[in-house]
Amino acid sequence: MRAIIPVAGVGSRLRPHTYTLPKVLLNVAGKPILGHILDELVQQGFKEATIITGYMKELVEQYVTTNYSLKFDFVEQSELKGLGHALWLARHTFSDDPLFIILGDTIFDVALGEVLQSAHSALGVKTVEDPRRFGVVEMDANNQFVAKLVEKPEVPPTNLAIVGLYYIKKPRLLAECLDYIVTNNIRTRDEYQLTDALQRMIDEGEPFTTFPVEGWYDCGKPETMLATNRYLLERKPLSRECTDTIVIPPVYISPSAVVERSVIGPFATVAEGAMVLNSIVRDSIISDYATVDQSMLDRSIVGNNAQVRGNFRRINVGDSSEVDFSTP
Repeated sequence: MRAIIPVAGVGSRLRPHTYTLPKVLLNVAGKPILGHILDELVQQGFKEATIITGYMKELVEQYVTTNYSLKFDFVEQSELKGLGHALWLARHTFSDDPLFIILGDTIFDVALGEVLQSAHSALGVKTVEDPRRFGVVEMDANNQFVAKLVEKPEVPPTNLAIVGLYYIKKPRLLAECLDYIVTNNIRTRDEYQLTDALQRMIDEGEPFTTFPVEGWYDCGKPETMLATNRYLLERKPLSRECTDTIVIPPVYISPSAVVERSVIGPFATVAEGAMVLNSIVRDSIISDYATVDQSMLDRSIVGNNAQVRGNFRRINVGDSSEVDFSTP
């Protein structure tokens, strides 16, 4: 079975951090977002993956090939024309074996082993309050199979949203349907949508079921990235002893981080090579080789190699920055 992971997006809602890193390589709970996804796929026995790159593709390729032994195919989406377009570009990597498509900024909690044994193609869904920014599912009269998919409807017919997980039993048919919408320039909201291709599969007789995704975390903006950090730390709390420091779990403190005379947690990540001195850090992410000194941070993200010194603040500071609140 092959996994398809689209990661071409720029991540503009996560600036300034995505000026220097693609969003899928931002650190949550001690590891890049993409790393958590790949760990789950490896655990489920995947041997092959197609990574659809775009923004800062070299960094993505370097990370996955350095840290994982899967057979990777890399496909570049140089123009962001929608998820359907991204998958259309990757159609040459499809075979007759089933596909599992997962968006590269999505952390999920689902019984994936059961999904991968499904007798039919299946879509991960979640009931949401406002489904207008999602693809929406309508079920048939027996509530057994998908009857219709609607992309980002102004008036949603249901509250059942597609949340970025797709199990495809017939990849060749998906490739044909993707080719059809691109060749015939079928766009929704000026993009080639995967939901339009899936709807064409349904129209041609391919049955789709759904599976519930209760734990679903979209890392597309700072507040959701911090929520994902909280979820992952609660799920896999990691800790270590630090000099003259109080640690309130769950936290992640890298073995290479230096933490002294501080209070860390709950829900704090202190990443590789970071330094936290004389500070209180909670519900925050201190990224690789960042320094926090004499500060209190809450609901904050400090980018790689950034420096924050002095006073109590909530901040969102990008890579290689320096913030000094100390009095001259």
